[in-house]
Amino acid sequence: MTTLTKPDDGAPPPPAPGDGAFLSVRDLYVRFATEDGIVKAVDGLSFDLERGRTLGIVGESGSGKSVTNLTVLGLHDPRTTTVSGEILLDGQELTGAPERTLERLRGNTMAMIFQDPLTALSPYYTVGRQIAEPYRKHTGASKSEARSRAIEMLEKVGIPNARLRVDDYPHQFSGGMRQRAMIAMSLVCDPDLLIADEPTTALDVTVQAQILDLLKDLQQEFGSAIILITHDLGVVANTADDLLVMYAGRAVERGTVSEVLRAPQHPYTWGLLGSMPRLTSAVDEPLSPIPGSPPSLLSPPPGCPFHPRCHYTDQVADDRCATERPSLPDGRGAACHLGAERKQTLFTEQIKPRLG
Repeated sequence: MTTLTKPDDGAPPPPAPGDGAFLSVRDLYVRFATEDGIVKAVDGLSFDLERGRTLGIVGESGSGKSVTNLTVLGLHDPRTTTVSGEILLDGQELTGAPERTLERLRGNTMAMIFQDPLTALSPYYTVGRQIAEPYRKHTGASKSEARSRAIEMLEKVGIPNARLRVDDYPHQFSGGMRQRAMIAMSLVCDPDLLIADEPTTALDVTVQAQILDLLKDLQQEFGSAIILITHDLGVVANTADDLLVMYAGRAVERGTVSEVLRAPQHPYTWGLLGSMPRLTSAVDEPLSPIPGSPPSLLSPPPGCPFHPRCHYTDQVADDRCATERPSLPDGRGAACHLGAERKQTLFTEQIKPRLG
């Protein structure tokens, strides 16, 4: 991947890597060259993830969630992508690492469950062969050993009659079974880092619960660190330990799941929570969407990227929201110019009653 010099946009320096972090991302910038200009897909992102913990990353489409994690895996086209910042995986720098180094890590130390298993799985090869291939590559196992391992993993993720289904093709599996097969492929080499990109998309709620329970069980067994990318705050509420809220390529709020969902501090997070249906609401009560649309990443707005859609900019002096980029504090916090007391008052008096 091509590297670039860090943009000088007046942003505060990134926090130091966490002492116990297995994955540490610091001051990450990702840019895509297009015919229309440079897309600022990720803009100064920093976060940590420890072994055995799950980090949920939420935000609207285009907020940079998937781009960030594809960058961790080194899966962007180096001809059109420029990257700067620091990505440390168990102390090993991944930014600018040779492709051969990344190939040794992908599928072995780090793996990804892609959003749509029907397109991620090849229609030309059996499910068992696709699970066995990375196992053979990274362990040097024989074909028979790899086949046995594929059957073992299919059984582990709950595929019935695994010894027979191992020779089926992806189109012969149901949507939930294909998602389970993707999980089996991702975990076949016992990776230390698992990235799950919308693993429950297009699945019914019963299968969703089964997939999420499966991830929990496998994390307990293998001790993996998991990044869970989703639009569904209900999913992270029941699955993740920590939560990172992204908007326009930046982190706007972070904390433990309990901290962020019970006492959110950023107006964007208030909007995400307010747009969710609630069991206590009347059947005909309309949802409350966030007004406007996410900004173009070709020319994001100055200052706080959320300020064109925010209801509270008039409560910040000197037009700071439109001119000054707010910083995200270390640990629990939100990148917002509203003072702590004012945010607490607004949440208690206006937001919390609407959330129920």
